Amino acid sequence: MHTYVVRVWLPDRPGALGAVAGRIGAVRGDVVGIDILESGAGRAVDELVVQLPDPALVELLVSEIEEVDGARVELVRPAAEAIHDPRLDALETASRIVGAGEPADVLEALCVHGGRTLGASWAAVVELGSGDLRATTGAVPAPGWLAAFVAGSRAAASAGSDPAAGGPDDVAWAPMPGSHLALVVGRGGTAFRARERRQVGALARIADTRHRELVRLRSRLTHPSLGG
Repeated sequence: MHTYVVRVWLPDRPGALGAVAGRIGAVRGDVVGIDILESGAGRAVDELVVQLPDPALVELLVSEIEEVDGARVELVRPAAEAIHDPRLDALETASRIVGAGEPADVLEALCVHGGRTLGASWAAVVELGSGDLRATTGAVPAPGWLAAFVAGSRAAASAGSDPAAGGPDDVAWAPMPGSHLALVVGRGGTAFRARERRQVGALARIADTRHRELVRLRSRLTHPSLGG
């Protein structure tokens, strides 16, 4: 069997997902996982893990799904060798961040393991204000672009606007205010949906807390007179 991740836009009405599952079954496909990424305004974005007996059926699979009234396939990509549970992956990433023993290790774990959990092709931790890079993985954009993106997103958030509005939807970010840092992740051509953006924020908050703890600890060890 060949496994694919299929991201589908659906009308948010009873029976729509069942109708899509029926179409998948019509091409001898089997739905083995479902993740709801976003819903609202009468629409939902679901990510389905589908097994097919033959890769040649992918094109027919897309056609069948889009026969359902209001359904649209956003993307189809081969799944990794193992089918991952995104919630378990997030917990494992959090445990690596919390278990880091040095501030730099926290940022590296956030980029490497957090980026993998989020399905990002690149990730970076940047300093707020200066835009200096503190940790990266993958082919990150130029530091100047990252600094401009974070500055624009922060300004939008301060103004009460959606910080994702108007920017590239395949890039997401979250502040780490206690450490004066920000996490930025990207994946070319695949939008980050609402649940995924919340996940970016959650991982950034965990890393921010652990990073601050370790910086304080190192400061007390270096300057005992500052300790409590």
